[in-house]
Amino acid sequence: MRTEDLIHFCAPGRLIIGNGSRHQLPQLLARLGYRSGVLVTDAFFAEKTPWVKEYTEAAERLGISTIVYAGGLPDPTTGLCDEATAVLRDQLAGKQPDHVIALGGGSNIDLAKALTLTLPQGRPIAEFAGDIGGCRPLPLIALPTTSGTGSEATPGAILLDPANATKIAVMDNALRPQIALIDPEFTYTCPPRVTADAGIDAFTHAIESFLTLDSALFERAGNPDPGYSGRSPLTMLFARESMRLCFAWMERAYQQGDDTEARVGMAYASIYAALSYGTAGLNAGHGIAYAVAGQTHKSHGSTNAVMLPYVLDALCETRQSELAEIAQMMGLATACPEESARRVPVAVRAMIERLDIPSDLKAFGIEEGTLDDLIADALAVTRLAKAFPVADATLAYRQIVLNAWDGHLSGQP
Repeated sequence: MRTEDLIHFCAPGRLIIGNGSRHQLPQLLARLGYRSGVLVTDAFFAEKTPWVKEYTEAAERLGISTIVYAGGLPDPTTGLCDEATAVLRDQLAGKQPDHVIALGGGSNIDLAKALTLTLPQGRPIAEFAGDIGGCRPLPLIALPTTSGTGSEATPGAILLDPANATKIAVMDNALRPQIALIDPEFTYTCPPRVTADAGIDAFTHAIESFLTLDSALFERAGNPDPGYSGRSPLTMLFARESMRLCFAWMERAYQQGDDTEARVGMAYASIYAALSYGTAGLNAGHGIAYAVAGQTHKSHGSTNAVMLPYVLDALCETRQSELAEIAQMMGLATACPEESARRVPVAVRAMIERLDIPSDLKAFGIEEGTLDDLIADALAVTRLAKAFPVADATLAYRQIVLNAWDGHLSGQP
């Protein structure tokens, strides 16, 4: 406990975790009184797995009708959301659904979150960017099929605006799912690349939120119901357990996809990380990764991964005791806290390399001449820069990016 903490913790209304738990969803929704829903997924899950048909048939037997939208895509755009809104409202023919279900990775869940706002009145999603203006979204049920994004526990939907090639955030605690159902069986057939990218995303969420700005210092702009509000002992509790699980199971899940124990371990790691960062928020790791993605169009997990060691290295002074604690988890601790802290970024980079992800910006495909633009784009995500616990975020971002391009870490032998 810290007496100065200002905890504002929000989570899904119901959290269900367990192998095969998806089969209880129709009965739960019937018990809660739901009768008409929209299921948002993509073509792969609709056509290549039995999950959509199993759910809709079981729900129908209990008097719950479901319209399936299988047009989900990676990095959904505002245009896709508006198109889906029109298609679904036409199919609904004036009938108002009483819930939306998301099946898939973070992209499908983000699209479903946006649709909970647009379906009732057909308004374009751009009208909800930033503050949703007190609107009441349709209840959302999230079924993640990867162990990484954590969107099933967070207050925001991230969509790409094709007009200016930037991502917009639609943010409010009302967008947190009413039910987050974590069935590790959904992840058993994830290919290795998706497993690695999702796993390192979960780990980044955990460690970044563990080290982020304290709740007592977090800027809330007078909002009585902030989506993100800084770290506290409560969020750090979830982050610790997530990191412990990642160290135990992430590489094993990548190397041995049929290892169900590793898959279950990473399912827990992902939701625990989400329960941490979904309140504490994130900072420079994601802020700079967004800029890297803008130049390379590579996966979110890999853009997080390439930046993470260098962001950690920049925190070796202001977060020395926390990094020394992580070193203890990794079996790296020495009698000197400073030395222990500096070992962590080096070990994390080695872990990333074992996941076959490039570990410096040069190898990742970033041109040296674009570094200034990359830094400027990263700093433009001000909510993440403000949450970075250093004296001068602008200076720190520049040094992080330069170190990441050179592959330089202070704790290197």
